[in-house]
Amino acid sequence: MTNTPAVRGLHHFAWRCRDAEETRFFYEDLLGLPLVHVIRLDHVPSTGEYCPYVHLFFEMTDGSNIAFFDLGDNVSAEPSPNTPAWVNHIALRVDSVGDLETMKARLQAAGVEVIGPVDHHFVKSIYFFDPNGFRLEFTTPVGTPQMHEGFRRQARGAIDNWSAEKAARPAREVH
Repeated sequence: MTNTPAVRGLHHFAWRCRDAEETRFFYEDLLGLPLVHVIRLDHVPSTGEYCPYVHLFFEMTDGSNIAFFDLGDNVSAEPSPNTPAWVNHIALRVDSVGDLETMKARLQAAGVEVIGPVDHHFVKSIYFFDPNGFRLEFTTPVGTPQMHEGFRRQARGAIDNWSAEKAARPAREVH
């Protein structure tokens, strides 16, 4: 058996956007993530499919990116019909509760509706949507290293308990 290679971190998360400039303004000018790369192609390299697009990359301080595809048709990605709007999102980390409050004020000053801060007891978070309807979270860790280590030790047991509870439930109707 071979060893599993280490996953070093997130390179990028990609999502469809309605408009490259609208998305650039939101992520670069409002959130402060620099636009670091744009790919402009007419054919998809992995499939050969004809689909003119631009692929935008916005970099975070750790070198990871959030990326978007503008397919040139002024259409955003549609939400998943079987998933509540609060489920699918990406959480971006800031350094402190003060930074969280600063980002909340900055977003609200730009007319963005913000929920929170919400205290999850290991992080505090704010939630909002980008111009494409994509849900984002800014979050910052709270608590002690010992508390976080306790969460780590309990995580596998929590999943095992959830799985057992779920298996014991009567089947629900699918709507």
